[in-house]
Amino acid sequence: MTQPLASTPSSASTPSTALPAASAAGSARARRLLRAVAVAACLPYLGLKVAWIAGSHVGIPAGSVLLDHRVTMAVANGLTLLLDSCVIALALTLTLPWGLRVPAWRLAFPVWVATGLLAPIMAGFPLQLLTRAFGEDTATASGPGGEPFLHSWVFAVVYTGFIVQGLALGTLFVRYARGRWGRLWRGRMWDLPVRAVAAPFKAVAVIGAVLASFPFAVRLYWASGGTAGLGAGERAAGFRVLEGLHVAFLAAAVVGTLLLAFRRARRLPVAVPLASVWVCSAAVACWGGWVLLATLMPADDAADRPATLMTLAYAGQMTVGLLLASVGAHFLTRRSVTARTRP
Repeated sequence: MTQPLASTPSSASTPSTALPAASAAGSARARRLLRAVAVAACLPYLGLKVAWIAGSHVGIPAGSVLLDHRVTMAVANGLTLLLDSCVIALALTLTLPWGLRVPAWRLAFPVWVATGLLAPIMAGFPLQLLTRAFGEDTATASGPGGEPFLHSWVFAVVYTGFIVQGLALGTLFVRYARGRWGRLWRGRMWDLPVRAVAAPFKAVAVIGAVLASFPFAVRLYWASGGTAGLGAGERAAGFRVLEGLHVAFLAAAVVGTLLLAFRRARRLPVAVPLASVWVCSAAVACWGGWVLLATLMPADDAADRPATLMTLAYAGQMTVGLLLASVGAHFLTRRSVTARTRP
């Protein structure tokens, strides 16, 4: 009789210890798979950039304006090569043990930038494909003279890679952030203290919302078919669809920030407005800054230079995104201090 009694605890404990071990092993396999997918998705883009820096014209038509400024394009290609290489560095940081020791700001900022650059592509490229599928926009990106910048297959390969990068890297970051900082966005809006956002940053949220009205109005005008301030290559249906997307990002960034700053929609989970601030402020600031940088590139003909309205709209969008993002960063910092001091 003693033998069955002695064996009972051991056999009963086997499932409870095996399940966490199996779950941990499955989680590790998922991280390795997502990391491999993120790295592999970078390779086509990195390969093209290296080839272009080396002087290759693969994917570039003979009449492309990209061939007119050899040094400028080499610098631009080097910058974008570095940016996409950061995706690989982030994938490693989010999946290897030493990544848990990286300071929060040193990891959060590059992930926020990656979110801002990838989110508009992830949403915009499928929308452009749908637009072309319905026959409303058959034109490809072209220069002032009508010559295409790149062959169409380059856009398909590169943007598909960006979408895969965004999905893999985003999933890795959500898993990482939930384990390391998940306590910061638990609960609903009514659980937040009155001073979850300090008065100066509430003022910043209001200022950002007011300033957003200018780029919002301009891009809504373009999305509705207005052409003032646009070049000939920016008047297709696909461009209007993208402008509508940026209008949505602006609106969501402002609404999410105001909800977070003033604790509105009290039944709403904290994670909803915080995610809106994170993703949409990043898209507004980073994409606005990136396009602003592109408008400042040299042009041989004064007629090819962007209009003042376009430059001001992109500069205003970048400023608004940075202001709104600062409110979200303040909220997380303040919430983190409260969580550490709470008994």
